[in-house]
Amino acid sequence: MICRIWHGWTPRGRADAYERLLREEILTGIAARAIPGYRGIHLLRREGPEETEFVTEMWFDSLEAVREFAGEDHEAAVVPAAARALLSRFEARSAHYDVRLAPAAAQEVAS
Repeated sequence: MICRIWHGWTPRGRADAYERLLREEILTGIAARAIPGYRGIHLLRREGPEETEFVTEMWFDSLEAVREFAGEDHEAAVVPAAARALLSRFEARSAHYDVRLAPAAAQEVAS
């Protein structure tokens, strides 16, 4: 299993709007693509003094499945224009990790 990790930040006043966009449009759009080997996503949020940080952990069966999602340059961040408008900054590249051990609960969520 592969975990794709990405970070983005919003001004605190845009954080709720960004999370709503993720939940209502972007994440449902990813799921609707029915990419073989895509297992789901975790969305993490942390409030900072001036910005809110978001972390996504996407779960895939293989790098081939990641490429189906992101394209041939599979490390490039996939950030739609509507999301870019709400973000103050974001990582241009995503990191990919081979998952070596995960708790059963995490594996169920990722499935």
